[in-house]
Amino acid sequence: MDNVTTSSSFPMVSSAVMLIGLLVWLALIVLYAIMWWKIFKKAGYTPALGLAMLIPLVNFCLLLMLAFGEWPISRNPQLPPQPQQ
Repeated sequence: MDNVTTSSSFPMVSSAVMLIGLLVWLALIVLYAIMWWKIFKKAGYTPALGLAMLIPLVNFCLLLMLAFGEWPISRNPQLPPQPQQ
């Protein structure tokens, strides 16, 4: 009577795909935060502003600040360059 065959491994495969997707998403978020951390550090701002780039609307305001504001590094050119890590 039951002609439909069901696979018992489908939920396990689905869970594995979701877990992989979640791990990729988290890795991209971490990469995004590190990228902005380095940009703010090189501009002379506190690098912690890179974490604020993860907050909606705050990130837009920070982009405006970077684009149109005067960078602290350009205000004091006598500062020694940041050592590369």
